[in-house]
Amino acid sequence: MHQRSSGAEVDRAHASTTTRKRLAAGALAGATAIALTLGGAAAAQATPAAAKPDKPGQTVEINLVTVNDFHGRIEQSGSSGGAAALATAVEQIRDENRHTVFAAAGDLIGASTFTSFIQQDVPTIEALNAAGLDVSAVGNHEFDKGFADLTDRVMPMADWEYLGANIYDKATGEPALPEYWLKRFKGVTIGFVGAVTDELPSLVSPAGIADITVGSPVEAANRVADQLSDGQRKNGEADIVIMLVHEGAATTSIESATDPNSRFGKIVLGANDNIDAIVSGHTHLAYNHVIDGRPVISSGQYGEKFSNMEIVWDRKSDSIVSMENTIMPLMSPTGEPLYADDRRVAKIVAEAKVVADELGSVVVGETTAPLGRAVASDPAVSFVENRGGESTLGNFVADVQLWALEVDGTRDVDITFMNPGGLRADIDQGEVTYREAATVQPFANTLVTMDLTGAQIKQVLEQQWQPAGASRPFLKLGVNAAFTYTYDPTAPDGSHITEMFLDGVPIDPAATYTVGANSFLASGGDNFATLAQGTNKSDSGKIDLEAMVDWFEAFGTASPDLAQRAVGVVVSAPDADGYDVGDQVTVNLSSLDFSRSEPGAGTVAISLDGVELGTGTVVREYTPRFDEIGMATVTFAIPAGAAGVERFVITTPTGTTSSFALTVG
Repeated sequence: MHQRSSGAEVDRAHASTTTRKRLAAGALAGATAIALTLGGAAAAQATPAAAKPDKPGQTVEINLVTVNDFHGRIEQSGSSGGAAALATAVEQIRDENRHTVFAAAGDLIGASTFTSFIQQDVPTIEALNAAGLDVSAVGNHEFDKGFADLTDRVMPMADWEYLGANIYDKATGEPALPEYWLKRFKGVTIGFVGAVTDELPSLVSPAGIADITVGSPVEAANRVADQLSDGQRKNGEADIVIMLVHEGAATTSIESATDPNSRFGKIVLGANDNIDAIVSGHTHLAYNHVIDGRPVISSGQYGEKFSNMEIVWDRKSDSIVSMENTIMPLMSPTGEPLYADDRRVAKIVAEAKVVADELGSVVVGETTAPLGRAVASDPAVSFVENRGGESTLGNFVADVQLWALEVDGTRDVDITFMNPGGLRADIDQGEVTYREAATVQPFANTLVTMDLTGAQIKQVLEQQWQPAGASRPFLKLGVNAAFTYTYDPTAPDGSHITEMFLDGVPIDPAATYTVGANSFLASGGDNFATLAQGTNKSDSGKIDLEAMVDWFEAFGTASPDLAQRAVGVVVSAPDADGYDVGDQVTVNLSSLDFSRSEPGAGTVAISLDGVELGTGTVVREYTPRFDEIGMATVTFAIPAGAAGVERFVITTPTGTTSSFALTVG
């Protein structure tokens, strides 16, 4: 059987069985699961008592190569090997064993990078056709442009079979997609049953799937696996049944894969004995388990890795002898390709890049002034990005994403967050091309909505101060224009945020708000764990780049908003009898300026009921790693007539408006 020895770390798991299907629970009771370290490979093994066949020609060896969540990553970039290298890896395995199937667990297209996205993923489909993909489950992103786009455009282009056993025609209740696919090798038939997460209705536009219903993945897979195992050739028969399912574990631990309260746990624990292995995806994690004698695997994401499952079938006893899966990288730890590019696929990718470069030069809009990321020092001397600083670009992207979610969705969105690490380039003044827009947000994250309470929104903002040991101590979230807040930079962790406002109205900690973010943030990325806890989540299927392009198409011209949406406010403590009329109050303010070419605030004023009480000079000094650029101190006397809770307003000539409250008397 094929094994590639590259010096790169691989993850190997082995399962052996003695019957046509996997070991029954009673047989497994005597089996021992162990973890070994063999030549740098991690192995998990369940071993029965029976001996393997030893007669020549008695066994048939099958290689099953699998990927998942490819998302149009056809070009080699970072840890993604690219479609051409993946094709070579598959070809090498096929060269050593012609009894090879190349299969996938969905999300091959959608949420793609620019080269594929700009051509509606046609280059990805052509590349995977050339790579010899045989079969795949549908993923939720295959439905991004609707069910009709999948069946009328994508599937006719794809040479492989797309499977979705749990997708039904709403009018008739009949299966709306192919349910299984069979391949025969030397008298042994391997069958594939495909299914997609039943969370699909909340992951794509409801209008796009109005004509179908989504059933339980495991119930559909069990039904079809039973059909393929009932001895009736007229309805299909398979000796080996593989479940391809676009659903996955929340973590790489075996406990997560077997959590009975999770969608994936219900699949793993509910799959019947006619299913011999589960190839999964959706959560973009790589794991390689043997659970109850059955391989349960996922290869990760973006063509970074692939799995090679070596299956041995005994023709005399009509049984699976063993199933050993190995997860293998396409790139070395130092970023070097482990496989040469397949020439045919490389040509497809190169041609797609030429088209993308041409389309990328198309002007989508313009800006009246630069939209930049925050910096830690003078960029004219040396550009050092400061992801802890508020930026006109981060706020602009948050505004764009709120607009896109409301235009395309069925919900009004209150607040949007944008992570600074998702911004990889500035937008210069003047014309903006497709390529420039793509360079700003190159990760092809989709836009997600969720519900959070006001208290949870405060937690999200508190998590900008990163955990001890994080590579950056502070990550400043871009926020939409209607959402503003104040904070105390000197407060202890968990107590920085002092007030939050939506359209000038204080956020109610107990109320529920609709929040938008990209899929990276929405899953808790960058240590924003509270966003992963949002309820009523819905993935729009629209990638961030597409949202920006659509915004420019709708509005044409962008201008940076010079108003700060977060202001540091530290008020001097009251004397022994509290704040009274005539008392002097000193307010230390920060984050009144941006750090690029934007005009400085210069001065800041504090007023009450429209009457200015005091002003201060804004000092514009860079504050590396944090958001304190634009600091000022204002001292004023509490005026006559002030009583009870009074709100003092902070304003700058650049448009920043903030406030704080004092209880007087």
